[in-house]
Amino acid sequence: MGSPMIMIVLMIVFFYFFIMRPQSKKQKAIDQFRNSLIVGDAVVTGGGLYGKVKEIKDNCIIIEIANNVCVKVDKNSVFQDTTANTANTPAKN
Repeated sequence: MGSPMIMIVLMIVFFYFFIMRPQSKKQKAIDQFRNSLIVGDAVVTGGGLYGKVKEIKDNCIIIEIANNVCVKVDKNSVFQDTTANTANTPAKN
């Protein structure tokens, strides 16, 4: 009678340590990144737009995607900092 109960407990422990815990750590890192954004950071949005942060408001960010072309995006749609990557990209001729 105790064997099925042990299997259920082991499955719950497995799901916690290998699925739920890593996902919550990843989400905390993303939230910390979003809260540490500053003007001038190069970012990419969930929709694939690359740009530079021009202004940060409460729940939205103004991103310059080209010269004098700015878009307003939700803060939750910014996923990655590309500041280090843009310094190494070759200039177009």
